[in-house]
Order: sequence, then C-alpha cells, then structure tokens
Amino acid sequence: MLLIVDDNKNVRGMIRSLVEDLAGDIVECEDGSEAFSACEKRQPDWVLMDIQMKPMDGLTATRKIKRFFPETKIAIVTNLNDAKTRAAAKEAGAIAFFGKDNLMSLRDLIS
Repeated sequence: MLLIVDDNKNVRGMIRSLVEDLAGDIVECEDGSEAFSACEKRQPDWVLMDIQMKPMDGLTATRKIKRFFPETKIAIVTNLNDAKTRAAAKEAGAIAFFGKDNLMSLRDLIS
C-alpha cells in the first residue's frame, strides 16, 4: 500500500498517475495529520510526503510516523531542494528525497 501526501490535489493526481501501476492500493492525504491517521489505519509500505503543508508539515509527520511505524518507508517529494531541507528530511527518518521536478525517479524507488 502506498500513501501520497500533498496539499495540492493536482500534484497528488500526477504522482498517482506515475506510480499507480506499481502499487496495489493507493491512498491520498492532504496534510501530515491525515497521513498519520492513515498510517494508523492502513500501515502503508511507502509514504510519498510533501513538506510544506498545514496544519501538520511533512517533516513533523515523518518523525511521528517513523516513531510509531518504524518499518514504513518515507520518501520526501517537495519543491524545496536545498542541503538544509535534505538534511532535515534525513534526520526526520526519510530514506529518499525528490524534487517535484524529478518525479519520474519515484518509479525506480518504489519498484
């Protein structure tokens, strides 16, 4: 199961279209708090997480998900592509980091 977390519905749809043939079940969420709730209910294999969301941002959600569900793999998918953000994502528990301008690489990660 794969969880796509982004506050932009169009971005979620674009990511879904890129990976839907690789994942049996896909759930979409609009923010980090919805993502954590979905993890409690569904325990996904993968979470594709944006960073800039409200009320709970993606880094906070990543830390929380990894604390309660350490086996869940999280990849950050964001427009923020600087060294500080990459380091913060890794520290939060993300195992991969992608700019939204490079979404095709998600297929390689998930497959």
